[in-house]
Amino acid sequence: MTYPTGPYGYGHTPPPPPPPPKPGVIPLRPLALSEVLTAAFATLGRHWKQLVGVTGVAYGFALLLVGAAFGIGYLFVADSVPRVFDLREGREASPDDVVPVMVAFGCAWLVAVIGMLVATAVVSAAVPVVLQEAVVGGRLTFGTVWGRAWARTPAVLGTLLLTTLVVLVPFLLVLGLFVGLMALLIANETGPAVTLLLFPLFFLVLAPLGTWFWVKLAFAPTVTVIERQGPTASLRRSWHLVTGTWWRTFGGLLVAFVLTSVVSMVFQQVLGALAAAPLSFHDGPAPESAGEVLALVGPMLIVMIVGSLIAQVFAALFPPLVSGLLYVDQRIRRENLAPTLARTAATRAYGS
Repeated sequence: MTYPTGPYGYGHTPPPPPPPPKPGVIPLRPLALSEVLTAAFATLGRHWKQLVGVTGVAYGFALLLVGAAFGIGYLFVADSVPRVFDLREGREASPDDVVPVMVAFGCAWLVAVIGMLVATAVVSAAVPVVLQEAVVGGRLTFGTVWGRAWARTPAVLGTLLLTTLVVLVPFLLVLGLFVGLMALLIANETGPAVTLLLFPLFFLVLAPLGTWFWVKLAFAPTVTVIERQGPTASLRRSWHLVTGTWWRTFGGLLVAFVLTSVVSMVFQQVLGALAAAPLSFHDGPAPESAGEVLALVGPMLIVMIVGSLIAQVFAALFPPLVSGLLYVDQRIRRENLAPTLARTAATRAYGS
């Protein structure tokens, strides 16, 4: 009697296939959600200098611009401000004083909004730049990250504005329908109770609609940088990639935002408790002079401000990292991107 032995001998099973390569923060295969989150933390840990540096510089310049805008605006209307806000009881401000103040601070507010939008676009462009190298095991200097991110900032800014517009238009349409229906009910003397019942209905319609659009366009900033697409093409590309995997993308983004909120809250609470410890152990006489108060409270305020800044930086970086990794995972699943990433990693490894 002959026993089949096969190429590996009798009683032996073929060896398992080799694991997929992992040149960077992810294995080059379809990812589980836990692997996406782990890779986001790994990218933040390996490239925190570049990411935090770009974020700090971008928002630092934006804050300086905001301060300068409001300072210059105040200088132009310094004489009118007391006549608008420091009025005696029973007196009203003159339109000649109110209008310049409103124009000056309105212009300053507009400059502040533009500055923050540009800073957000720079950070949104820097995250895919770093992630593109982190996936294949590459390294980037701060100057390289800043240069590549700045080159794509106008396109990313257009993508962010267009995404906001796409999400905002349905909101305005539903809001207009809601206001018109309320006006119709009030005109027919239906009563305020019925109009109040429309508020929950309004949010029940608006929240899912806005969330659906937001998830469908979540990959657009990453597409703008990695695929070097324009704003409109990036939105179409994101829409296509999310189609069929909306719930998976939504779950990943939701977990990222929940983790961001929890980590930021815990970080701020722990640092706040550490900062307040000197006050709880202070058993001497109450401080009287401004210097004594500053010496006692100053360190606490500095620690709290630093903790708040760190939490804000984490909140600005972690969700885009998760979104970018979900984008890479989706392309691996649908477009067989893994071999291309492996060849790119080999090129980086050999320095070619």
